[in-house]
Amino acid sequence: MELIVILGPTAVGKTSLAVNLADRLDGEIISADSRQVYRGMDLGTGKDLEEYIVDCRKIKTHLIDIKDAGNAYNVFDFQKDFYASYIEIAENKKRPILCGGSGLYLESALAKEKMLEVPFNQNLRDSLKNYSQSKLVEKLKSLQPKMHNETDRIDRERTIRAIEIELFKNEDHKVEKSPIQKPVVIGIKMDREKLRDRIEVRLNQRLDYGMVQEVERLIEAGVSHQQLLYYGLEYKFIAQYLNKELPYDQMVVKLLQAIRQFAKRQMTWYRRMEKKGQKIHWIDADESAEEKLRIVLEIVK
Repeated sequence: MELIVILGPTAVGKTSLAVNLADRLDGEIISADSRQVYRGMDLGTGKDLEEYIVDCRKIKTHLIDIKDAGNAYNVFDFQKDFYASYIEIAENKKRPILCGGSGLYLESALAKEKMLEVPFNQNLRDSLKNYSQSKLVEKLKSLQPKMHNETDRIDRERTIRAIEIELFKNEDHKVEKSPIQKPVVIGIKMDREKLRDRIEVRLNQRLDYGMVQEVERLIEAGVSHQQLLYYGLEYKFIAQYLNKELPYDQMVVKLLQAIRQFAKRQMTWYRRMEKKGQKIHWIDADESAEEKLRIVLEIVK
């Protein structure tokens, strides 16, 4: 069953289009969001769960709320879970629709080959245990000059794991082909200034709805300050506010700036995907919901 992908920067309306498309095509949605996998992280990740209901019918979703906050989840886990969800949906004769904005996850889903399962290398880990974080990052850079995952530079365990993966990739291993054959990729774009304004409106709404209280609940449930920093954006800055590292107004200003920068990086990632050969059919976010659906149906028919 042909995969449809809906991508775009944060706040452009990906979920709404994916839900309308799933309703029309008898489809199910797979989330490609690196943080929506976590339970209890709703407002901060923009799950918008109420959007998945059309005419009192709930559109089935996959890879949302599958992990407790604080647990590890990475792109390899995602690709494996994505394939399982895709196969399940296809076997049930439904249309699989991948929706999200996490570039690394999207690329892993669209890759022509499955990622290698990299085992833990205890000898390597023992040899690295006395390395400082800066020395670990230096070693990782020597293996992966174009590092794109910022968290691999910050968190020691992730840096070591990234080194482990890069060394494993340099060895000769048999790879399997992806089950995804001819995906149709739809991108939603918006004028930069309009997107900046929409991000601000959306952030204020989520704060009004209780996003700070959501982070407080995560802390009460045992999610550490360090883990919240790792989740980035909303969780990072609100955690700093709750930890009295930032006053509220400054937290909001910094968070707004960070989200806008994130949206810019997302578009840069998608352009890079296009340069590498991925065809993306772009549609304007300002089109009406009916017109966007019509355009997409014309593309995928």
